[in-house]
Amino acid sequence: MKLPGLLVSTSQRRQKFLLNAFSSLTFVLFFILSQTSVFSQEQTSVISDVEKRIAQITQQITQIKSRLQEEEKKESSLLSSLEKIRLNKKLLQNEIEALNLRRSLINRQLNELNKRIADTQLTLQKEKEAVEKTLVTLYRFGRLDFMHFFLKSENLETFLRESKNLTFLAHYQGEAIEKYLKTLNEMQSLENELKNKRSESEALLNQAQQNRAKLTEEEEKNQKLLAEIKKNKSTYQQMMAELQESSEQLQQLLKRLQSQEISLPAPFIPLNERKGKLPWPVAGKIITRFGPEKHPKFNTVTINNGIEISPSGQDKTVKAIHGGRVVFADYFQGYGNLIIVDHGLSYYTLYGHCSTFLVQKGDLVKPGQPLAMIGDSDSLKGECLYFEIRHKARALDPLQWLKRR
Repeated sequence: MKLPGLLVSTSQRRQKFLLNAFSSLTFVLFFILSQTSVFSQEQTSVISDVEKRIAQITQQITQIKSRLQEEEKKESSLLSSLEKIRLNKKLLQNEIEALNLRRSLINRQLNELNKRIADTQLTLQKEKEAVEKTLVTLYRFGRLDFMHFFLKSENLETFLRESKNLTFLAHYQGEAIEKYLKTLNEMQSLENELKNKRSESEALLNQAQQNRAKLTEEEEKNQKLLAEIKKNKSTYQQMMAELQESSEQLQQLLKRLQSQEISLPAPFIPLNERKGKLPWPVAGKIITRFGPEKHPKFNTVTINNGIEISPSGQDKTVKAIHGGRVVFADYFQGYGNLIIVDHGLSYYTLYGHCSTFLVQKGDLVKPGQPLAMIGDSDSLKGECLYFEIRHKARALDPLQWLKRR
C-alpha cells in the first residue's frame, strides 16, 4: 500500500526534530535554577549544637561590648586600662571562636556538597544514557505521526500495536528528558553553592587570622603595662592606691549583703564548725599570702585580705568550699569577675579573678560544686584565683580554715 504523493522526506523531519530537541535542552540548561538542601538527618543534631554555641558566644560578645562602653565612661586609671585590655582580649577570643565554629559548619556543608555532587554525577550519567537511547529511538521512528505509521503498516493489527507503543514512547521520552534536565540543573546549583561556600570559608579564615594578630597586640599591651607597674615605683603606688579604694568599696558591699536575709536548706552545717577541714577551692600553689606583704624592691607594705592561688595541672575549675547561696556574681573593679557565697551566720567566701561564671546570683551551691573558671581579670600576677573568707566584714586567714596540705 503506497501513496507517493503523501510521503515526505523522513531525513528532513529527523534533522528538524533533533535540532529542536537540543535547542530546547540548551535553553533549559542556561535559564533554569533550583535550590537544593544538602544536609542529611545525621548532621542535624551536630549542627544544632554548634549553632547554639554560636548564639551563646554572640550573647557574650554583646555583653563584653557593653562592659567596654562602661569602662570608656570611667576616669582613666590603671585598673580601668587593664580591664579594657582584658575585655578586648576576651572579645577577640570569642570572635575567633565564633568564626571557627561558623567555618566548621561551612566545612561540614562542603563535605555534604561534595558527597551530593558525586551522587548526582552518577545519577546524571545514567539519565544521560536513558535520554540518548530515547533520542536514538526517536530518530529511528521519525515523527510520531499516526498517518505515517498507518501507511507503513502491513495491516491494521500492526498499526494498532505500533501506535500504542509509540504513544507510550512519546510520554516516556518527555519524562526522561525532563528528569535529565532537572538533575543537570541540580548539579549546576550544587557546584555554584560549593564555590560560594569555599569563598565564605576562606573569608572566615582570613578574619580569624586578623583577629589573632589583634589579640597578640592586646597581649603585648597587657604585658607592657604590667611590667611598668612592677618596675616603676610611682606607677606601682598608683595601682596600690586604686586597689585600696576597691577594697574599701568591697567592704561596703559586704556590709550591704549582711543586711539581706537568705534561706539555706536543712540540714544546715555552720561554716565555723568546719574550720581547718574545708577543701581548697582549687588545686595549686599559693603566690600571695594573707596579711601584710612587703614589696622586695620598693619597700612598701600592703595588706592582703586573702590569698592568691596559681592553678596546677589542667583543672582550672573554682569550687565552693562549703554549701551556701550565691549573693554576688559580677565584675568588681580590682577583683575582676567576682563570686561571693553566703554560708549563713554572716560567713562569706569570695572568689576573684575568674574568667567564666558557672553559677549566677541566687543559686544554691553545695560543697565542691563548680562556681567558675580561673582567669586573670584584674590580676597583676597572671592567671590565678583570689580567695577570701570573711565573717561579717572582717577578713580571716584562709589557711587557718582550709585543710592542711
